[in-house]
Amino acid sequence: MYDYHTHSSFSDDCSIPMEKMVQTAKDMGVRMYAVTDHYDPDYPADEQFAFNLDFENYHRKQNLVQELYNTKDFKMLKGIEIGLQAGDETIQKCTETVKYPYDFVIGSFHCIDYKDIWKPFHENMTPEKATGIYYEYILETINKFSDFNVLGHINALDRYIPYIPDFTPYREIVSEILKLLISRDKGLEINTSSFRYNMGNLTMPSDEILKMYRELGGTIITFGSDSHFPEHICYRYDWAMEYLKSFGFKTLTVFENRAPEFVNIKIGKTAPYCNIDCLKPLRKK
Repeated sequence: MYDYHTHSSFSDDCSIPMEKMVQTAKDMGVRMYAVTDHYDPDYPADEQFAFNLDFENYHRKQNLVQELYNTKDFKMLKGIEIGLQAGDETIQKCTETVKYPYDFVIGSFHCIDYKDIWKPFHENMTPEKATGIYYEYILETINKFSDFNVLGHINALDRYIPYIPDFTPYREIVSEILKLLISRDKGLEINTSSFRYNMGNLTMPSDEILKMYRELGGTIITFGSDSHFPEHICYRYDWAMEYLKSFGFKTLTVFENRAPEFVNIKIGKTAPYCNIDCLKPLRKK
């Protein structure tokens, strides 16, 4: 098993020490495990979360944990999840951040034009309008900055809007996003937090997006549980592998030193942590 989207207490929304997360992954038989804590430069002011990152201590802890836990059968990899926004100052902060020798970088969208997609961004507009603006903003931003390895939870807005609009009007703009990613050797992730967000049968990416990515020639795809708790590490990993196979993918992508490597998809018995079934009906209008 491989998990390339996980968090520790260095993320504002996680309280679990990095050592505990890594030890749990190792005990589960995970082979490669990327710690990708949050850094959202210029995240809007929030009393609870700022999503800054203590880089000096973060890097020191990552190096220490590697020394303590890495073996020939297990690798903890140094990663980061950067919250992208289109402003030039924010882009410059992202550019400076990835100069550090991470093994893996996720580029994610948690905000649109400095408004959190959880609510402030879309609270005064229809889901149809919000979805169009969301994908247009992604394309604008990754045209400016693409020094990441995969785009995280590409349809994350679907977690929060009251219902999911028909995908047809957004097909062209999403196609442009995927073509740009592919042309720059960037990929997508299968993010299984969709099940924990009670998104029903809607996945991240959605069926439509993953199918389009495959048809356009996309091959780089990682697995990410987006875990903030030990019990969610490799959450629904076997489901994700079957999901990828159903679209014709034969390999999963892993990274080290920012370089992709392709491993054959294998289906096996999942660790007990991953067997939680929390599917609920898809939210509807």
